[in-house]
Amino acid sequence: MISAQFLLTALVVVIAPGTGVIYTLAMGLGQGRRAALWAALGCTFGIVPHLVAATLGLAAVLHTSALLFNIVKFAGVAYLLYLAWQALRSGGALSVSAETRAQPGAAVARRGALINILNPKLSVFFLALLPPFLSGNPTTATMEMSLLGAVFMAMTFGVFVLYGLFAASARDLLLGSATVMHWLNRGFAAIFVALAGRLALERA
Repeated sequence: MISAQFLLTALVVVIAPGTGVIYTLAMGLGQGRRAALWAALGCTFGIVPHLVAATLGLAAVLHTSALLFNIVKFAGVAYLLYLAWQALRSGGALSVSAETRAQPGAAVARRGALINILNPKLSVFFLALLPPFLSGNPTTATMEMSLLGAVFMAMTFGVFVLYGLFAASARDLLLGSATVMHWLNRGFAAIFVALAGRLALERA
């Protein structure tokens, strides 16, 4: 069940830069290690609803209901555009600046969780990713899905923490120049806009 093939597949998926990674990097650069850890935690817990949906079969309902899928999808698009604005706005929650603006850890984690919660493709993704690694015994399928999901979440948190700590360690090197900070904020905003556009084009 928890095979080398599953671990390798999960690692490749987790390492691939996505919205959660970009958010964690932005928080690490903008506010340092503590914020990066909270961001990684929030993004990880944002996976839970999708894993539960995949385990209970609700992901199939989401996949077949165009209306429900689009409601969640466009809420996610709107939220990503909001994060882009927060990166551009002076003093915004995602704005990178030389001054560390300590934000409550719960707020940082909540934003990270919402990024994943409002991505309907994750439920469908887990519905496709996990079943091939099950033993085939229907009586233990739920337990096995839960265990595989827990391993995936642990890997997600570990990798995101490394991304965040890397960004935090690079903070002092990158934030000495106003020009660098200006383009970092523009870059993060552009990435969130691009991710919002990609999500808007997704189909159930």
